[in-house]
Amino acid sequence: MTVNKNIFFEKKSRHEPIVMVTGYDCVTARMEEDAGVDIVLVGDSVGTNVLGYQSETEVTMQDMIHHCKAVSRGLKNTCLMVDLPYGSSADPFIAFENAQLLQDAGADCVKIEGWGENKRVIEFLTGKGIDVCGHIGYNPQKHGPKAKVFGKDASEASELIKSAQTIEDAGAMMIVIEKVPSEVAALITKKCRIPIIGIGSGFECDGQVLVVNDILGYGVRTFKHARRFMDFRTLALGALGNYCDEVRSRKFPSEENFVHIDPLEMQKLTS
Repeated sequence: MTVNKNIFFEKKSRHEPIVMVTGYDCVTARMEEDAGVDIVLVGDSVGTNVLGYQSETEVTMQDMIHHCKAVSRGLKNTCLMVDLPYGSSADPFIAFENAQLLQDAGADCVKIEGWGENKRVIEFLTGKGIDVCGHIGYNPQKHGPKAKVFGKDASEASELIKSAQTIEDAGAMMIVIEKVPSEVAALITKKCRIPIIGIGSGFECDGQVLVVNDILGYGVRTFKHARRFMDFRTLALGALGNYCDEVRSRKFPSEENFVHIDPLEMQKLTS
């Protein structure tokens, strides 16, 4: 691991929030590191946010390896976490093979969607020395593309708490908890020794994760769990529109954008 994982336990003990952001390419990853992000996550959300897939379940291991390598090239001192995509971690041995492929591509830690049923897989991976982050609550790979809140009643909330403790006992270093009522997420955060990273689960988690596209405002839609910290889409549309206009009106390129051949050399060329 690029960063000693004990740093994240220390942050939890000091009540210092951990910052996690998705990253899908080298340039963005480099900016995220420069901005001070603690963990860059190559999520299977790359499918719907970058690759044009309809669902995260379309993402392949080759997709994840490709983007893991790209992000790895942009990081020097930041923890790189990578999702095991749909169907790649159903069996402990298959999960281990795929986790090794991601490690070889630069991953410091792998993230696995699923609740307590992932105990055997997580135990096997951590037993082999692979750092694992669990992911409970809403799981796109498991529950489909239409997000919903989990843990709104006591029975389901108890299942989430039990799953978090099971994942912790299996050796996971961290858990992402997605779209869970803030009170339930707070209970899980207090009960677990390992850091709990929230998304749409309130401010009492040990940290937060968001998709970088949502932070920067790439798309038209703003999700309830997210916040646009800039409106990149409007700025980009303006810049691209200006470029189109200037090319069509022959204002671009102008003298400062190109070079001339020496007149004598030009004479030789045309004579």
